[in-house]
Amino acid sequence: MGGRAELETGRYLPCVQAEERFLDIPCHRSRVDLNHLAFHASSRVFVDEITKKLQQRVITILYSDRHPFAGRENHYAVYFEDPDRVKVELVAS
Repeated sequence: MGGRAELETGRYLPCVQAEERFLDIPCHRSRVDLNHLAFHASSRVFVDEITKKLQQRVITILYSDRHPFAGRENHYAVYFEDPDRVKVELVAS
């Protein structure tokens, strides 16, 4: 599974699954590894649009019982896991 997230700056972030030969020891955010990636969104509407796209792809929204304020009050974000179980956060300014 892979994808490319277009960022407002004209840059992009490629997200790809590791090659099968490297999957014998899976990545997990609770181990020593990359734990959390956070990105700023341009608006709450954008966070909502991405949330809908994630749900359409059957990607689990973390902390769904508190979404979109799972971080704290006035912290509007969506949290989800990438294919390697790294937590990704997209938060509105």
